[in-house]
This record gives sequence, C-alpha cells and structure tokens, in this order.
Amino acid sequence: MSKQVDPYFPDHGDPRYRVHRYELTLDYRPGPNRLAGTARLSALAGPEPLREFALDLVEFRIGRVLVQGKAAHYTHRGGKLRVKPAKPLTAGAAFTVEVHYSGNPRPVRSQWGGLGWEELTDGALVASQPVGAPSWFPCNDRPADKASYLVSLTTASPYQVVTGGRLLTRTTRASSTTWVYEQAAPTPSYLVGVAIAPLERVLLVDAEPGGVPQTGYVPAELVPRFAGDFGRQPQMMRLFEELFGAYPFGEYAVVVADEELDVPVEAQGMAVFGSNHVDGVRGSERLVAHELAHQWFGNSVTIADWRHIWLNEGFAKFAEWLWSERSGGRSIAAHAADAHRKLALLPQDLKLADPGRKQMFDDRLYDRGGLAVYALQRALTEPMFLRMLRDWTTGRRHGVVTTADFMTHAQRYAAPGQSLVELFDAWLFQGALPPLP
Repeated sequence: MSKQVDPYFPDHGDPRYRVHRYELTLDYRPGPNRLAGTARLSALAGPEPLREFALDLVEFRIGRVLVQGKAAHYTHRGGKLRVKPAKPLTAGAAFTVEVHYSGNPRPVRSQWGGLGWEELTDGALVASQPVGAPSWFPCNDRPADKASYLVSLTTASPYQVVTGGRLLTRTTRASSTTWVYEQAAPTPSYLVGVAIAPLERVLLVDAEPGGVPQTGYVPAELVPRFAGDFGRQPQMMRLFEELFGAYPFGEYAVVVADEELDVPVEAQGMAVFGSNHVDGVRGSERLVAHELAHQWFGNSVTIADWRHIWLNEGFAKFAEWLWSERSGGRSIAAHAADAHRKLALLPQDLKLADPGRKQMFDDRLYDRGGLAVYALQRALTEPMFLRMLRDWTTGRRHGVVTTADFMTHAQRYAAPGQSLVELFDAWLFQGALPPLP
C-alpha cells in the first residue's frame, strides 16, 4: 500500500486505507440533472489504526454515512468527506463505508476545464482523468488505489447507459430502466466512465470467434460513418494482443458523444469519442489506436501517481505508430522523425519523468514519450524490444508501476554489458531534446 499522497494532487486520495470494491446504486434524472446515490465501499485499513479517514466527493447533500453498519461522524467541505467511525478501526482491518448522497452533479473545476460528470444536451457523460471522479461518487481518488466496481444506474428508458465492464442485467419498469454493470478488474476511480444518452448499439463485427466483444454506442445519424472509422478496430485489437498480450478486460465499448470533444478519453474497458472524431474516412484512426492501446498502457498497467504519466501516453503514442506501420501506412521511423522535427521547434523545458502538474497533458509529453520508446526500440534488438514490451504488459497486468520500475525492467533486455542509463537520463530526466536515434 503506497503511503504517499500524489505530489501533483495532494488534496486527492487518502493513503491510510485502500478500497477493494465499490458498489454504486444510482438514480439519474437527465432533465433536472439530478443524481441520488448510495455508495458502498469495502476497504482495508493500512498499517496504522484508523481513527478517521477521508473520501473525495464534491458538494452533494449527504443523507447519512455508515461505517460497519453504524452511523459515523463526518464533515464535508472543500471536496473532502472526513469520516470518524464510532470506534477506531484496527490496523489492517477490513471495513465497509456506506454513503447516501444526492444533488446536481457538476464537473470538478481544473486548469483543463471541467472534469468528471458533464451534462450533455441530452444525457450525461463522465470522463474523469485525472481528478474528476469525486464529481459523481465518493472515492479514494488516487490512481494507485484500484478496486472492482458494481454500478447499478436507473434512468429514463429512452437512454442507453454504458460503463466499462459486463452488462449483468437491464430491467425496465414503467418509464425507467435499471442497468447493472460489473467491472471485475482492478480499476482506479478516474477510469470509471459512464455515458447516458439516446445512442444506437453497433456491434463491431470480428470475423474471429472467441475474439474480444467490441461494441459501439453511437448517435443514430453517425452510424453509417462510424462503420468506416472504426471498421479496422478488430484488426487493431488482434495486433495489440499479439504485441502486448491478451486484452486485459472482458469487453471493449466505444461511445461517440453527440457533441464535439477536444480529445477522446479512455476509461476502463471503454473509450469516449466526440462526433468530430467520426468523419467516415478514418480521419481519426490514429486516435482509435491510441485509446485502444491505453487499455494495456494506463488502464491495466497503472501509474502509481501522476508524475509517471508518460508511461501511459508515450506508449499509446508509440502504439499509434506501430499500427500505422503494420497496417500499411507510414513507418514508425517516419512518424518519429516528424515528432522530432516538431519538438525541435518548441521550448525544451519538459522533463518526461516528472513534467509537473501544469505540463502533464502538454502535447510535447505525448510526442517525446513516443520518441523515448522509439529510442529504446533502436537501442535493443527488435526481438528483445518486442519481448520487453510484451513482458511489461503481461508481467505487470492489473498492477501499479513507476518510471523506475520500467527502467529496471527494460535494462534486463539489453545486450550483455550494455547500459541504458544514459539513454533514459537523456530522454526522461533532461529538458533538452536528444538527437533522433
């Protein structure tokens, strides 16, 4: 259990305990944007007795808070729900917390705009990276705290409800429908995505029996174009499974919102695209590859804290280039040369291994991250590079990692007597852009 708070978001998360399961029972009324919920968390205390602990939750009205079934004292301000159990929890104890809450969900404000629960023209969408999860449920909002999820969401029947995981049941009573999804794989709070909207369900047909179920949820008028834009995703899935090991989750859902989005957003077992990413001529296919690659890099293999975000974005960028080359498009080397040319014209003050909160989503981080992986590809033999990649995603499957973990891992695939220290220092820890390998 990591004892550290996240250096970029010290106000989020509580390292004194960890959650292993969330059970969310939610009722959402799209018209008035009204959410009522009960969150039941099954958790474990850390190595110290817990006299109190904190959950992250924005300004909902709290009905009651129970710990081990008994009413607990609590305060709720500044996005923190501080809970004091009737009697302290012993070190290492398993315990449950139940929070009843209601209100009008709204995004968490940030330098990147609103994060989390977003009201759409018709429905709602949740994209929480990095700290938007408290906009809709009480959580221990730190990437290293991964848990399984059971989400039951009731809303008006015309709406489709999509979240990452397996749809267990869908029950319609009168004018409302309850959707129950289970995500059994360990999931950080920021990767629990939700879409509530009038969408058509489209099966992305995969010729291979036993392949990963892949489904699109798309506004009706975009369905014809969607088939063209996402038609090659099953081939991408096969390539990435060959390179990175078996797909880490049970299924993959792609949601297209009926609005434009600056960038698509990954969630566990799903990705959300804007209507602007669907043009019928595969204009955003690199983003389709990028979001799919995140299921391995970021979602299954999760960073311990946000300093290490290049491990998510650098590998997803490199996966775009891999797909391009393997599908008959431009080569990895050509993409790398382009990225290097672009970065050479920009300020060189970004340190990949610790970019700082302000620059963690800077465009340079993506390109430089892809180039760092490319530099490693050039330094190792091709068979050892591919084995290194696959062993990273399979050996660390559903785990939590740091940059130091990756450096130690990669060194094992170098030739005898070959040190990767200088390569990593130049690409990850210095601001100046190294020459193109």
